[in-house]
Amino acid sequence: MQHLWAPWRMRYILDSVAARKSETETMTHKHSKPESEPCFVCDALLADPALDKTNQLVWRGEQASVMLNRYPYNNGHLLVVPHGHRPALTDFDGSMLTEPLELLKRCMRLMDRMIEPQGYNVGLNQGRVAGAGLPGHLHWHLVPRWLGDVNFMPTIADTRVIVESLDSFYDRLRSEFMLEFQS
Repeated sequence: MQHLWAPWRMRYILDSVAARKSETETMTHKHSKPESEPCFVCDALLADPALDKTNQLVWRGEQASVMLNRYPYNNGHLLVVPHGHRPALTDFDGSMLTEPLELLKRCMRLMDRMIEPQGYNVGLNQGRVAGAGLPGHLHWHLVPRWLGDVNFMPTIADTRVIVESLDSFYDRLRSEFMLEFQS
């Protein structure tokens, strides 16, 4: 692999950092959410728990919750969402950081029992340039994987094949969570 050194590009990065700092300083509080920025996670967490299925909110914990991804990459694609609208991993500490990770572990155990994946993609996208569709509310993705689960459909037809409806999977997963947290 060859490397192309382009030190003049550093000005672009530094200008971008200065612009972000200026943007942050205009907010009243470091972690406050601008009114113009919609957040489906915050909306779901603030909604009446009777609406959890409508909001695809599977489990509510003390510091983190679990949601289905409305546009899953694969069957069982979950979001583990910390409570509180914070954009960066460095904004979390203590139980605000450990509870989501423990919840990810529990979700993996549930997925192992329910749908027996052969592996997982686990990740978070911090910032829009890193792929975050919701850059203001950090969250983890848990995507179950199977050998051969990537086929020609996404490549040729720009289409994903998901074999179970979100409502059906929600009901099954919610039941598993109730069993898991009773023990």
